[in-house]
Amino acid sequence: MDTKLQAHYRRIRRILIYVLLLNWLVALAKILYGLSSHCASITADGMHSLSDGASNIIGIIGIIFASQPKDKDHPYGHKKYETFFSMGIAALLFIICFNLFKEGIGRIYNPVVPRIDIKSFLVMILTLGINFLVMNYELKKGRLLKSDILVADSMHTKADIFISISVIIALVAIRLGYTIADPIVTIVIALFIAHTSLDILKYSANVLCDTVAIVDVKKIVAIVRGIKGVKACHKIRSRGRSDDIHLDLHVQVSPDMRMDEAHNISYSIEETIKKGIPGITDVVVHMEPVRPYPKP
Repeated sequence: MDTKLQAHYRRIRRILIYVLLLNWLVALAKILYGLSSHCASITADGMHSLSDGASNIIGIIGIIFASQPKDKDHPYGHKKYETFFSMGIAALLFIICFNLFKEGIGRIYNPVVPRIDIKSFLVMILTLGINFLVMNYELKKGRLLKSDILVADSMHTKADIFISISVIIALVAIRLGYTIADPIVTIVIALFIAHTSLDILKYSANVLCDTVAIVDVKKIVAIVRGIKGVKACHKIRSRGRSDDIHLDLHVQVSPDMRMDEAHNISYSIEETIKKGIPGITDVVVHMEPVRPYPKP
């Protein structure tokens, strides 16, 4: 396999392992304190943080598959496995959404009043700060490395941040005597998580179903038309992930051009497009002669 690609996936794996350890640390703090203080909302938040760790493990497994070299059965490589496994993270978010929504409805009919003190707020604020740093770090690295897994996982952590904020708001409201705030905020956050899950699924489905990767093809046309010998280009199609775009197009040249000249132009088009537009990894050029328009 290409050395640069191996290094790329090693960086993603290393980031996921760091985030996994931090998520487990946050989850352990919330669950232990929630159980000791009989605070159901903090315990539930800790369980959500535990699911963050599960999504990290899914991500690591996805990266192992995605980093495999091209083979006879996968001539285009295995990068889409990363996108496929990001859908597993979305599935986890849907499960969490359902459980939180059910818990919120249940608390409306069976209110739970936890024991709240200064330690409750310290635990929540400290873990909230860790989650905020993790989310920003993972999102930044995901965009830098163009990793679907890291971006999707950072969105999972973002959901955890909003859940932690909702728990803090609920604790304040309970101290003020408004116990109904706890289940209402829980339901609102469940709906937010559902929205996040749909965003991940939509992006992943677009990649796996070969939705157009480059909508505006003007730059492609400009690059191709700028190469000597090209008369026109059309039928431009694109698909794939943002870091692994496959492009094919038809290029018109003079009908009396020699085969070797047409081949050189095709090679020049491929290399120029790859250099000019980051993310394009494969270009298929169909050469055809210019057909004169019929006279009216």
